[in-house]
Amino acid sequence: MTLYSDKITKEMINYFNKDVKRINHALKVYSFCKTIGALEQLNDNELMIVNLSGILHDIGIKEAEKKYNSSAGPYQEKEGPAIAKEIMNKYDIDKNIIERVCYIIGHHHSYSKIDGLDFQILVEADFLVNIYEDEMDKNAITSVKNKYFKTKTGSAILEDMYL
Repeated sequence: MTLYSDKITKEMINYFNKDVKRINHALKVYSFCKTIGALEQLNDNELMIVNLSGILHDIGIKEAEKKYNSSAGPYQEKEGPAIAKEIMNKYDIDKNIIERVCYIIGHHHSYSKIDGLDFQILVEADFLVNIYEDEMDKNAITSVKNKYFKTKTGSAILEDMYL
């Protein structure tokens, strides 16, 4: 599992081609995905889904900016899955895992579509990074926590870092 995560990480870095801000964002989200997934005791397939989703969740941004002149969530969701699938198809990754990762990437800003612990963890990891990067105030952080955080681990990390 780690082998694929490392290879996919390298693919993501290559794809973003010197866009250090986006590369660092993906690496931070992936790190939180790994930590939350492990501490929430996901099985190996679920961990692979969470880790690959963390690495590739924003992979559609470049294409969204090219096509729509916007990095807005709906455009990322529209463009990301095909790019992620192309990257993952280079490796011997189970097709069900690829499809699930693509589903999560294709809905990662549509919080009403969260339908599993794997998807939930990606959303929490992304928020943990975005809270800092977007310089959210305490009221906004508390609102995000109450509205979107469900795992014990993600909630504890948010508390330890921000509240």
